[in-house]
Amino acid sequence: MLINDFFTIKDIQNAEKYIISIELNPKHKVYQGHFPGNPVAPGVCLTQMVQETVEQVIGKKLTMVSGDNLKFTAVLNPEINPNVILTFSLKTKDNGLLQADGTVSAGETSFFSIKASYKES
Repeated sequence: MLINDFFTIKDIQNAEKYIISIELNPKHKVYQGHFPGNPVAPGVCLTQMVQETVEQVIGKKLTMVSGDNLKFTAVLNPEINPNVILTFSLKTKDNGLLQADGTVSAGETSFFSIKASYKES
């Protein structure tokens, strides 16, 4: 679990999409190796952050079944951008899986986008 360690949810808004204010922890131990002196949020951590945030929103534990479209579009340095916005929509697919389409951004910069399917754990 990365929530409340790698990242903290500061605010959740629900309109047509969920808009989640997130604060990254630039002192997290992952940055000791990724990369010392120039921290970069690892893609696997961003992917897990999305899953854990969706779990918080729906109140259920999930397992990722597929990541159909994961794009890393800019380097996310938590010292430069400690506050990001995770925006996502959720829908239940015909096969019963929950699909999340989301992006992690700050201002005009999009760092990561994901389209993933989850099942209840």
